[in-house]
Amino acid sequence: MCHVIVTCRSMLWTLLSIVVAFAELIAFMSADWLIGKAKPSSSEDVDNRTGRSQEPYRPTLGIYGRCTRISHMQLSRRDTLCGPYAENFNEIASGFWQATAIFLAMGIMILCAVAFVSVFTMCVQSIMKKSIFNVCGLLQGIAGM
Repeated sequence: MCHVIVTCRSMLWTLLSIVVAFAELIAFMSADWLIGKAKPSSSEDVDNRTGRSQEPYRPTLGIYGRCTRISHMQLSRRDTLCGPYAENFNEIASGFWQATAIFLAMGIMILCAVAFVSVFTMCVQSIMKKSIFNVCGLLQGIAGM
């Protein structure tokens, strides 16, 4: 009975480790860190297919990505384009955001390594009399700081 509980806890920990690593990666890649004020809709913001006005446009900015509205000349329709605004590290918005990028990248790398190692804890639970769970938990704590 005790072995089943330990196995279930390690499986849950492994699953949550993988989910958290992917969530952090998605947050890092997101362009929704800063969201601007909604731009008022104009007559050009009417959807040609439905005849209804589109949602108001909100410019967004992330650590290294942003979403901006562009207009297609041939269709005179507006669209949103998301992608990186920084081609290299020095073009990131500010020193604080550069530090954020460094710390988040380090944390994500640690979390991904722990998620990878946690898969192997199903078979091996200690190395050299050290619990892998304790070491990985410590690494997750460091990554979360």
